[in-house]
Amino acid sequence: MNLWTEGDPVADTAAPDGPIETRWERRQFGAKLVNPANRRKLTIIVVGTGLAGGSAAATLAEAGYRVRSYCYQDSPRRAHSIAAQGGINAAKNYRNDGDSVYRLFYDTVKGGDFRARESNVYRLAQVSVNIIDQCVAQGVPFAREYGGLLDNRSFGGTQVSRTFYARGQTGQQLLLGAYQALERQIAAGNVEMHARHEMLELIVVDGRARGIVVRDLVTGEITTDFADAVVLASGGYGNVFFLSTNAKGCNVTASWRAHRQGALFANPCYTQIHPTCIPESGTHQSKLTLMSESLRNDGRVWVPVQAGDHRAPADIPEAERDYYLERIYPSFGNLVPRDIASRAAKNVCDEGRGVGPGGLGVYLDFADAIARLGRSAVEAKYGNLFEMYERITGEDPYVTPMRIYPAVHYTMGGLWVDYDLQSNLPGLFVVGEANFSDHGANRLGASALMQGLADGYFVLPNTINDYLAAGPFPAVSSSDEAVVAARAAVENRITSLLSVNGDRTVDSFHRELGHIMWEYCGMERTEEGLRKAISLVRSLREEFWTRVKVPGTGEQLNQNLERAGRVADFFELAELMCVDALHRAESCGGHFRAESQTPDGEALRHDDQFSYVAAWEFTGTGEPPVLHRETLDFQYVHPSQRSYK
Repeated sequence: MNLWTEGDPVADTAAPDGPIETRWERRQFGAKLVNPANRRKLTIIVVGTGLAGGSAAATLAEAGYRVRSYCYQDSPRRAHSIAAQGGINAAKNYRNDGDSVYRLFYDTVKGGDFRARESNVYRLAQVSVNIIDQCVAQGVPFAREYGGLLDNRSFGGTQVSRTFYARGQTGQQLLLGAYQALERQIAAGNVEMHARHEMLELIVVDGRARGIVVRDLVTGEITTDFADAVVLASGGYGNVFFLSTNAKGCNVTASWRAHRQGALFANPCYTQIHPTCIPESGTHQSKLTLMSESLRNDGRVWVPVQAGDHRAPADIPEAERDYYLERIYPSFGNLVPRDIASRAAKNVCDEGRGVGPGGLGVYLDFADAIARLGRSAVEAKYGNLFEMYERITGEDPYVTPMRIYPAVHYTMGGLWVDYDLQSNLPGLFVVGEANFSDHGANRLGASALMQGLADGYFVLPNTINDYLAAGPFPAVSSSDEAVVAARAAVENRITSLLSVNGDRTVDSFHRELGHIMWEYCGMERTEEGLRKAISLVRSLREEFWTRVKVPGTGEQLNQNLERAGRVADFFELAELMCVDALHRAESCGGHFRAESQTPDGEALRHDDQFSYVAAWEFTGTGEPPVLHRETLDFQYVHPSQRSYK
C-alpha cells in the first residue's frame, strides 16, 4: 500500500517579488483596506489567547472589527505562552556588536537549515524591532542595565546579543502585556470572550472558513459560531510525544480539524528537541520541565571523559571533563543551535558518558560563572530558574551542576499559510506556532515569542484586511447543510468516544503513543524505524477505538472526554508525522535521518531533492495523504553546509 501520493505543486501567490528589503512595505500598500465604518460590520473569530492569539484579538478589536475570542483555559492568561522563559529576539543592535535586520534574517534562515521562506523570515526580522517598543509601551518589565537601558543576552545560533528578557519570566510578562490589551478591548465591548470552550470543528461554507463548532467544557453544551474570517492561534503539537515541555492541555485538535476540512498541513516532521530540560525522573511524570536556553550564556556543558564514570561532579578533576560543545564547535561553543546541542548530548550519552539515573543527562555547570561574576550577579540573572530547578530536583545548582537532557519542546511544522498568513482555505488565517511559516527545520532560541507577537500585533492586522475588503460575506445559518454536518460530526464523535466503554485509560494510550514517537520519530529517525512506527501507530489507533474507557457523559465537565478527543487526533497526526519524516530522506535541522549524515555526524541535506515545503492534504483516516510541494527559492542566503565550528 502506498503511504502517500503526489499532488500538484502549491505556491505562495501573496508574496511580492523584487527587493526583499521592500517586500513587506509594498505588500502593505498593495493590500486592500477596509474603512473604519465597514470594520464594525465584520466579525472575526480568534481561537487561542496566547501571544499570537491574544495580540491578534486585541489589535483587530482596536482597529474596529468585532472579535470573538475562544480558549479552553479558564482565563486567557493561562495560555502556554506564559511558560516561555529566556527571552525575545529583536534586531535593535543595542550592544553595537554587528547586529542588524539582515543578520537576524541570515541567522534565522541558516538556523532553520535553509528550509524556510526568505520573504517571511525577512519580514519577521524587520518587524522584530517594533515589538520591543510596543511591549515597553505596555509596561513589560524587561531587564535593564545599570544606566537604565534595555539589557540583552545571547541565545543559540548567534554570535551577537539580541535577546531581550525579563529574568526567566519573559513569556509571562509578554503575555500579561497582550492580556491587558485584550482585556481592555473586552471591557470596551469590542471583544466577546469565551473561556473554557474548545474548538472541535471548522465550518466551511462555499469553500470559505465561516465559523467553528465548540464545546463548553463546563456544561458540555455544543454550539456553533459564525464569522467573516477565522484565525487559528492554537499553538503547537509537541504533546503527541506525551512527554514534552508543553502544558498538559496543549493539543493539535483545532489545527487537525481544519486539516480534515481541507487545510494543508506543512512539514509536520519538523519537531524541535530542546537541549536544556530537566531529565525524566520516572513513569509518574506527565510533562517535562524546561530550563531556559539563556542558561547556556554562562553555564558550561560537560560530561566525564571516561564512560561509566559515576563519581560526583566535584570529584571529577578538570582534566577528566569533556566540555564537548566547546571542543566540537569552538566558534559558538555552548551557544550552538538547539538541534545541534541536542544531538551532541544524545551522542555522548549513547557513548556511556551520560550522568544521573540511567545515564540520560549531561552537566550544565555554573562554577566558572560564579567564580568570575560572583554568586549575587548570577542570582540576579537566573535566580528564579535556579530556584525552580532546586524545587524540582532537590539539588542546589549553585553548588552542584544542573543535570539536563533533550526533550520535545516546539513544532516548526503546522498549517500551511501564504505570505498573508492565510491557509489554502480562504478565510482561514493561522498565526504563531500553529502555522509553519518562519522557522524552517529548526527554530532559533527566543524566536517563538518574536513570531507570535509579530504575527498578532503587526502582520495579521495588515494582511487580513485584503481578504475582508470583499466582505461582509453572505450570512450563515444554523440550518445550512455545512453547519448541520459539522455539528453532527462533533456530536457523533463524542458519542463514539463515550460508547466504546473499554478497559484502558486515555492516558495509557497517549503514553504508549508518545513512546513510539520518541523512539522512532524523535531525535534520530531511520527508514526502518519510521515504517515500524507507522504500523505501530495504526495498530494502537485501532485498539484505542475498541478499548478506551471514557467515564462520565458529554453533558458535564468531563476531562477524560476532552483528553480522549485530543488523543484521537494525535493518533492521526502521528502517522502523518512519520510519513513526512519517511518521505524526506535527508537530514535537516530538527529532522535527522541516520542514513543522511556527514562523516563527522552532522546533518546532511540534499538540496537538489528536498528544497521544498511538504504540504500534505488529508484524504481520509487511513487513506494515503497527498503531497503538495512548495519550492523554496533562495536569492539572498544561499544554502551551504551549516557549520558552527
